[in-house]
Amino acid sequence: TIKDDRNKMIVSVRDQKMLLVKDGKPVKAYKISTSKFGIGDRPGSNCTPLGRMEVAKKIGENAKPGTVFKSRRPTGEVLKPNAPGRDPIVSRILWLSGTEAGNKNAYRRFIYIHGTPEERRLGTPASYGCIRMGHKDVVDLYNRIGSGAEVQVIRGALGETAAGPVAELVATVQAHVLERTELAVVAPHDHHRVVADRVLEEVAGVGHVVDA
Repeated sequence: TIKDDRNKMIVSVRDQKMLLVKDGKPVKAYKISTSKFGIGDRPGSNCTPLGRMEVAKKIGENAKPGTVFKSRRPTGEVLKPNAPGRDPIVSRILWLSGTEAGNKNAYRRFIYIHGTPEERRLGTPASYGCIRMGHKDVVDLYNRIGSGAEVQVIRGALGETAAGPVAELVATVQAHVLERTELAVVAPHDHHRVVADRVLEEVAGVGHVVDA
């Protein structure tokens, strides 16, 4: 299998959003949910790990949106979004593997990007360690990325990246946005935040494509 080195997912715990980047350009933003127990990698903690990970396995090819998975196998049941009293893994699974000391347990902790029927809770921390997405969104993401694609989970907001771990991303986002949008002149120390915030404005509607 050829490793996907063109796509990258940036997950902001503070924003509860994911930004998909392809070849250094922002493609799409999605509402997500990280853990309601906070961040961390300790086994049994139910926390979402920070740092750089990658998609180790893709599971659920061609399953109907809403298909329920148990032990990563489809049960045959299909749920609608916000089905009352139900909270299984649905639609697709992207099983993540850690690449750093701070997330080395991700794979054996079964940390996934996966669909959730609890779509009304997206945008707030609600999971037990995984990164949750809506039915249609996780299918869309699954179809866009390949095995080996990088996933980076950051503590702060997507706009707070000037000195953070995604400074390189901000530079490419800045160049892309400036090609498409006229921005007001701002103080240099505010520049990265404004650029990143403008990107989020452009992709604020979940499912809106900025650059396919």
